[in-house]
Amino acid sequence: QVQLVESGGGLVQSGGSLRLSCAASGSISSINTMGWYRQAPGKQRELVAIISSGGTTNYADSVKGRFTISRDNGKNTVYLQMNSLKPEDTGVYSCNAARFERLGFRHDYWGQGTQVTVSS
Repeated sequence: QVQLVESGGGLVQSGGSLRLSCAASGSISSINTMGWYRQAPGKQRELVAIISSGGTTNYADSVKGRFTISRDNGKNTVYLQMNSLKPEDTGVYSCNAARFERLGFRHDYWGQGTQVTVSS
């Protein structure tokens, strides 16, 4: 089992910055990737950024150049630095940890989510 605890959401004006943190505990060595997803009201959850155990990162096109995902292995924590925030970045941001299994299956763990609201 893996437990994820997020922090750092809040209300910010357009153009501002926030940093989200996701502290992981439990069977962390089994995790292949960690990432951030978000869900805006009335929309499906979407991938924002992901980082592999080897440090490879990927971002949604909408956040490239503005958001940075990083990890501190010593603290078992993943961060999402969000700069130049826009109102369309508003949503519930959830931390994800994924364990890839045989035959293409994966097991996902989720945090409780943290609200990010960007005012115009």
